[in-house]
Amino acid sequence: MISLPRCSGVLLHPTSLHGPYGIGDLGADAYRFVDWLAAQGQSVWQVLPLGPTSYGDSPYQTLSAFAGNSHLISLDRLVEDGLLTSADLAGTPPFPSDRVDYGWIGPFHNQKLASAWRKFIRSEDRSLRGDYERFVDENQFWLEDYALFAALKQKHNLRPWVEWERELRRRDPRALADAAAALAEQVKAERFRQWLFNRQWTALRAYAKGRGVRLFGDLPIFVAHDSADVWARQGEYFLDADGNPSVVAGVPPDYFSPTGQRWGNPLYRWDVMQTAGYPWWLQRIRHLLNLVDYIRIDHFRGFEAYWEIPADEATAVRGRWVAGPGAAFFEAIRAALGELPIMAEDLGVITPGVEKLRDDFGFPGMKVLQFAWSDPANPFLPHNHPANCIVYTGTHDNNTTRGWWENEVDSRTRAFVNDYLGHDVQDIVWDLARLGTRSAGRVFIMPMQDVLGLGAAARLNTPGKRAGNWTWRMPQGALERPARETLLHITRLYQRHPDQQSQA
Repeated sequence: MISLPRCSGVLLHPTSLHGPYGIGDLGADAYRFVDWLAAQGQSVWQVLPLGPTSYGDSPYQTLSAFAGNSHLISLDRLVEDGLLTSADLAGTPPFPSDRVDYGWIGPFHNQKLASAWRKFIRSEDRSLRGDYERFVDENQFWLEDYALFAALKQKHNLRPWVEWERELRRRDPRALADAAAALAEQVKAERFRQWLFNRQWTALRAYAKGRGVRLFGDLPIFVAHDSADVWARQGEYFLDADGNPSVVAGVPPDYFSPTGQRWGNPLYRWDVMQTAGYPWWLQRIRHLLNLVDYIRIDHFRGFEAYWEIPADEATAVRGRWVAGPGAAFFEAIRAALGELPIMAEDLGVITPGVEKLRDDFGFPGMKVLQFAWSDPANPFLPHNHPANCIVYTGTHDNNTTRGWWENEVDSRTRAFVNDYLGHDVQDIVWDLARLGTRSAGRVFIMPMQDVLGLGAAARLNTPGKRAGNWTWRMPQGALERPARETLLHITRLYQRHPDQQSQA
């Protein structure tokens, strides 16, 4: 069972931080954000999955369940380590300050990291080299497959692994050995990038801990088909003879989508994983807990039952519910790792079976205030919140609260919100923030866009939208806005400040 005091925090993916190199990173602005959280009495920094993104730039479709996104590596910190010079960073392009242009930043960051690798090879710094060698030794269980996978993708012009030569697709031992020898330098460079990410993230996490800020990570239940995980462990997924999925993940049609959502992730052979004792899952959770303090499991309901869609179907309409691994999975994980600091993303089609699985293990669920306004019995309304839950104004998949209020709310809902508040809405963002902060829920979290009072233009992700997601960045000077005083005030008023906490 997750153990947290009554507290609050902010949801902000590191890519959305301000910074000079086109994308948020793990440098000075990340540390300033931690300082800002602590100064506003916030105890939680929630992030999205940290892996290397691919086509579409989604952190929920990454090239590895273990690797870090090398674009988050702070180039300024590499100067401090002697792996780059100030001259290396001179002439940085005028990247947009309000959004991430992934097509532009990729070549720039890759070039600088390649320069850092060349300097590292020549470096005589024994401390850095020893730290690198320890990292490589301790992470072989995932790093070797990922580094070779990443090098092979570069060789194949980023094409998916199912389009590689048959021997490489099928992981013929001789073909893998030949590829590892031919791409030895590229493989080493990929290991180096992962070491840099881990080194910088570990330092940031330690700093956050010292300031009383806990890190909430995110673990998607499914992984991308074009990933090192699927390529390396093909027998644990439903794939055809060519390596393509025979069935894929998604969710059925609902109020929001008449054709459902076809995510396209390959589905697990849970029986195969269970027979082996879930080694990949144990490694995955253990690895993530080395990076964060708590884990949000995205699409938790899939452990109870998941929507299976034939791979040749264009939509999610023709699918079926299939039983997931259930309680036996979490019992096995708990037996190996102890009590699990897990939060369940329990949104969507939630059945009594899903609720029982969540509650039997004491996992807190989510309550999203934007979803609360149907009737007084709605479980997302604050008077219905249990203590063991985490309350949000909205999530990374929602519009901002201001954007929701201005563009998505009808007159009936507006009347209900006014009636519930007992007065006409003054400022929808802070009216909802007060409701969430005074909730009985143990944790309250606001997306940073809501803290800043931003409208729909600051939305991070619109599910089903093909392009333009995951690009929002904080404006320069955002942390100096007056909203910070309101956040600190209501955090104290409703007893979520660290000075007022007692461990629950």
